[in-house]
Amino acid sequence: MITPAFDLSQDPDYLIICIRVPYTRTSEFDLFIDGTDFKFYAKPYFLRLSLPGRIVEDGREQASFDIDKGVFTLKVPKEIPGEPFEGLHLLTSLLAAKGSRSAKPLVEDVSGEGSETPGDGEEEEGEEEFDWQLEQQVYTDRSVEELGALHKYGFGNQRSGVFSRLQAELSGVIDLKDPEGTSASERRRARLEAEASAFSSDHYLADLFEDDEINRLLTFTPWWSKLSASAEQEGGSAVSFSEEEKEQLRKFANRSYLLDKTSRYQAWLGLVDILLAYSYDVRSTEGEHNVESPWTVRKLSGTLCWLETYSCLLDVLVSFGRRVLCYPLYRHFALVTSAICDTVKILQSGRACVLRCLLHIHKVFRENDPAYILNDLYVTDYCIWIQRVKSKKVMELATMLQHASLQKKDLELELEELESAARLVVEEERQASSDSDSSTSSASSGSSSSSSSSSSSSDSSSESEESEAEAQGGTESKQGGGGETCKDNPSQPQPTSSASSIPHTSSSELFPSANRKADAPLSASQGCRQLIQELGEQMTEELRISADSSSEAAEAKEPSARCSSSSGGTLLEPSPPKKPLLVVQTH
Repeated sequence: MITPAFDLSQDPDYLIICIRVPYTRTSEFDLFIDGTDFKFYAKPYFLRLSLPGRIVEDGREQASFDIDKGVFTLKVPKEIPGEPFEGLHLLTSLLAAKGSRSAKPLVEDVSGEGSETPGDGEEEEGEEEFDWQLEQQVYTDRSVEELGALHKYGFGNQRSGVFSRLQAELSGVIDLKDPEGTSASERRRARLEAEASAFSSDHYLADLFEDDEINRLLTFTPWWSKLSASAEQEGGSAVSFSEEEKEQLRKFANRSYLLDKTSRYQAWLGLVDILLAYSYDVRSTEGEHNVESPWTVRKLSGTLCWLETYSCLLDVLVSFGRRVLCYPLYRHFALVTSAICDTVKILQSGRACVLRCLLHIHKVFRENDPAYILNDLYVTDYCIWIQRVKSKKVMELATMLQHASLQKKDLELELEELESAARLVVEEERQASSDSDSSTSSASSGSSSSSSSSSSSSDSSSESEESEAEAQGGTESKQGGGGETCKDNPSQPQPTSSASSIPHTSSSELFPSANRKADAPLSASQGCRQLIQELGEQMTEELRISADSSSEAAEAKEPSARCSSSSGGTLLEPSPPKKPLLVVQTH
């Protein structure tokens, strides 16, 4: 807790307490008044006073808060009107002394005597009493020389010394550890190092290749897209403010800002940086701010998160682009370019549109603890300042931003090399998957063809056997008519005088088609199937001719083919005739 600067004064009926609490939330003040005991709390400030006289809380007390000065003024009635309170200027003596953290005695009687009955004054187990007796020290303002030695920040670089006392309480607001002792160049160097450490190539590539959600966000139409850019130039405004926004505008003080040329230029660049972060949040939430919006806006803005001051517009775009690809949920370069286009549209719509965006940011920060301090450092001043600038300046800034170019290589995160390597890996995996599918399909097709060929071979063999049986029956029927036909048997002597053998004919002459197929390498299944089919047809024809001829007999040779397999393929070779058939004619 921080002890605020305070001052006490009195009149005959009232005690007047002035407490300086800059950069605090005006909606959260806690007061406790009980006789000589006075307590005040407004995070991160706490004040406890032991007064020299008694005061009362009877409804006559009055309170006011000066937002510009950050001073809270309270008038409390005295219990005895006209009673003078002495020693109000002795501030140290008014601060309550540090007490014990426990209200229990240091030594207790653990015996049963004098112990309270169960339930009398018994506290819940584990509940710890809040310590009101905090050690306090009188606040002393820094001298002009000390403040001059501190580095500046805030709107127009006009603030310093804020975080020297509030850093412990507001450590979650900014990423910069020591704003007072860090120069602008040191802040930028620290920011770049933090971004390089936070960048995740896996997250970036995941959003790059799985971009369904990104594409859906890119099709969203924000509220400013429907505004006309020429309305303000004609003296009107296409933006209408709500009653809540009008009430907030009335609370702002009407102040003027004396900025030199450098500070004014940096203020314009800071405005672009804040609007870029706001545009991204609106698109990523599809116009519905959520609990993450305060974090998103301040995290994507280097101005708000690192108290950064920029020297050119490209530095703003590079900083924003890097932070989009390092921190939020959706990390895609298309969202960066989309936010830039949205900001151009906001600026082209005029000061009223910019003011409304700033009021939205002010509300988001005002409802978040501890982001509210960024309103006092930047947003409130921007809300007041933008109403006093010329519309021509806003249009010039919009034109300059519209013609600005941001490429992936400008972000210095090696995005192009990363994407090329990722696409190469994806292509290799796709090719490997395609080859695997082709191999599986070929193996399945070969197995099916082999099974079909085997079945065809079996069918052809059965047909050949049936043809031989029919031929034998036909020969025996001829024998009963005056002629005797017998089958040749190697174990029996063969007649030579009256035997007439069938002239030998080569298989190439009988089956020219088989000869051609023997010259060409074919697969085992296809060659055997075709050859067996041709042999069966030829044999049937020869037997039919032999059976119909009654004057002369012919001996038919049955050529066969042998299938030989080798590593290079399958060749069909005709085999020499086996067991020739002899026809013997008797007189």
